[in-house]
Formats: sequence, structure tokens, C-alpha cells
Amino acid sequence: MLNRFAPLVPLALVTLLFGCAAHSPVSQQAPQPQVQNSVTAQSSSVAFQEEMASDKELAAFAGSKPYQLPVLADSILERGMSLIGTRYRFGGTSEAGFDCSGFIGYLFREEAGMNLPRSTREMINVNAPLVARNQLEPGDLLFFSTNGRRGRVSHAGIYLGDNQFIHSSSRRSGGVRIDSLGDSYWNKTFIEAKRALAMAPTVVTARK
Repeated sequence: MLNRFAPLVPLALVTLLFGCAAHSPVSQQAPQPQVQNSVTAQSSSVAFQEEMASDKELAAFAGSKPYQLPVLADSILERGMSLIGTRYRFGGTSEAGFDCSGFIGYLFREEAGMNLPRSTREMINVNAPLVARNQLEPGDLLFFSTNGRRGRVSHAGIYLGDNQFIHSSSRRSGGVRIDSLGDSYWNKTFIEAKRALAMAPTVVTARK
């Protein structure tokens, strides 16, 4: 749906990746799109397989709210794309600078009228449907464990489509940027995804 964003992603963004929490840079440069070959990705998939929401369950969760998820996702992601290059700022929640959760919270608040929890540790626990890696849609929240503690969330981003996501990474990597889930670093640190847009309010006033 958001294939139009793909040409905007420079290949150089695949190198030297950093998250909200401090971690080592990535030495591998060759992305591996659409391949789930890490132990973390496989174990996460198995652990949540029975809990993953089907299309019908997602529809039931959202009820009959008068909005379409793709419309909200487009609005959020287009705003996010306009902020590429915004500096990373620990605790930042405005266009003066964002950390990873501050960036997500800002976009969802401004474009979907949603107030998400402030920290990644709280955000990962929102009452939203879990989504399998192979069923990701633009606008889904992605959670990562980047601080060396397996399974403990420390970074988050928003799925763009085409195996790419947007996030506020770190000072050294340029703040708001796009990276690939196929990159070995993000592939092995991925924990889970949630469809937070299913919790969007019934009435959404979109920014023009």
C-alpha cells in the first residue's frame, strides 16, 4: 500500500544502526528482506502464534468504527516521513527532537488523536492485537530488544511497508530515519508487533 515510500529510502541507511537504548553498531551491510532466520524471530513467532489475531479478530476488535486503518496509517507515515532528519533527543516529544517512543507518541497523537504510553516498556503492553511478522501492515508498531537483555523491550518504530520501518534512532545515526527489518541487526532484535491503530478513537480529526 505504501510502496511509494520505498524509493525514498537510501541504501546507506542500512549501516551503523542504533536504537533508543545504547547498543553496538551493526557491521553487516547486506539486508535480508523477507527472511526470518534468527532464533529470536523464530522463538517470538512460536511463542505468540496462538495469540496472533486473524483478520476477522482484528475487525471485531476495531468494531464498526467509521474509519479505515489505511487512511490513518497514511496520515501518520506521511507526517513521519516529513520529519526524517529530526534530531534524536532523549526524552524528546516534539519536533525539536524525539526519542523513539516520543516520536511514535507524537505522530499517533497529532494524526490519529491517540495518546499512547510514554515509554516503550508501557507501549508494548497496550491492549492492541498482536500481529505476526508476515502480516504486518503500515502503521503497526514494532518493538525491539536492543540493549543486550533478550526479550526486554528498549526500542520501537512504525512499520512503513516493504519490510521497512521509520523510527528515531540515535544521535550518532541522525535521529529520525528509515531502516529495514531485513537487516540482520533489526531482524535478530525484533520482539513483536502490535496494531495500535485498532484502538483509534471513533472520531478522528485529521490534520491538513
